[in-house]
Amino acid sequence: MPMPQEYFAASRDFDAFMADAKAALGHGSHHQTYTTVQAVLTVFRRRLSVGDALRFADALPPVLRAIFVSDWDAEQAKRPFGPREAMEAEVRAFREHHNFAPSDAISTVGEVLRKHVDIRDFERVLATLPDEARAYWNLEGE
Repeated sequence: MPMPQEYFAASRDFDAFMADAKAALGHGSHHQTYTTVQAVLTVFRRRLSVGDALRFADALPPVLRAIFVSDWDAEQAKRPFGPREAMEAEVRAFREHHNFAPSDAISTVGEVLRKHVDIRDFERVLATLPDEARAYWNLEGE
């Protein structure tokens, strides 16, 4: 079996995602952008069952998939989805002394993410998740 194209192009695709995210977030460095993206993905993951999280991970490009599952304690209790403001505060509290996430980090990262995934696969997976998961990525009205 040949090497899947998504792995062959993983670095190039991740670099393109990071450049778009950095610009959209208004960050000055890739380090700031990485922390914000990691926080947005982690806050989302904390609210999913292991099975739901693994299905979601499969809809992500390889490097974002790796970030999504890195440092994961799958035994940690699942958190409930809550008000947007509370989840945005949780994003900003992630590595708080190295975090420059704007107050709309979730929706900003979501907009950029949708440009870098197979949107049909992404939406298909989200449709299998709780309604709050779809709302997290601002897709509830689309």
